[in-house]
Amino acid sequence: MRHFASDELKRLLPFDQLIAEIRAAFETGAHVPLRHSHVIENDGQAGTSLLMPAWDAQGYYGVKIVNIYPGNRARGIPGLHSTYTLFDATTGAPLALFDGDVITSRRTAAAAALGAAFLAREDASRLLVCGAGRVGSLVGPAMAAIRSLTDVAVWDIDASAAQRCAAQWKEDGLPARAVADLEAAVRQADIVSCATLADQPFIRAEWLAEGSHLDLIGSFTPAMTEADPACFAQADVWVDTDEALMKSGDLLTAISAGSWRGEMARGDLTKLCRGQAEARTNAKQRTLFKAVGSALEDLAAARLAFTANAS
Repeated sequence: MRHFASDELKRLLPFDQLIAEIRAAFETGAHVPLRHSHVIENDGQAGTSLLMPAWDAQGYYGVKIVNIYPGNRARGIPGLHSTYTLFDATTGAPLALFDGDVITSRRTAAAAALGAAFLAREDASRLLVCGAGRVGSLVGPAMAAIRSLTDVAVWDIDASAAQRCAAQWKEDGLPARAVADLEAAVRQADIVSCATLADQPFIRAEWLAEGSHLDLIGSFTPAMTEADPACFAQADVWVDTDEALMKSGDLLTAISAGSWRGEMARGDLTKLCRGQAEARTNAKQRTLFKAVGSALEDLAAARLAFTANAS
């Protein structure tokens, strides 16, 4: 069984290729059961283990295991660990083991960029990323793969994190800058992409410019939210999968507030990629994309890395 080191995996998953691979995966489809969730208790400590399987017609079967242990903070170690195992779907033989954190973070940023490729204006050139963590720090390069960006701003509740992220993006050739005034930055942006763990809304509808695209990556549990309900009332909304309607605090809060209804979703990534749902129709339209992630994206990333290494 092949083991892929983190740095090698990053090299094998460039965003232009990864976005194309995820688009192809949504076009062709795969078997994606609902994720399994288990509480693991040991020695007075408890964690949650998520099992996310998927398999395709190309002969690949993969499972991501994500272990979430909030008590690890007191131990001084990360609270989340994940691995991804790729198998031969015909024989069940293991093919490769990947760093699940790299798979997850890169496919998440790539899926956000895929949504923006359909929904952001063609001339969108000013990007604001809210959140400079593991995923947020990848959103700038991912969006640069689908739009010609002239300004890439990054904001974080931790100003030093935003500054570090902007410095790294500058080294990578992006026109990046850290910003402290969130409202002003949102008002100036063509694309606003949020990748945070916020549990209270921090994006206001009145800040969003006409024709802007709002991309919500966080809020992957009912307790999390990034945008106020009015953002949904004033935009056309797409989701990555139907699971978003069950899991996203942003969507559930907007529904509870009466600002939006689930049946108002304009489509998902499968329908967008297959041409079965209409994307943006005019330059003044406000668009919103809400994602919670899919095991299909993990499988697409692992398959890309495995086959690229073999060639």
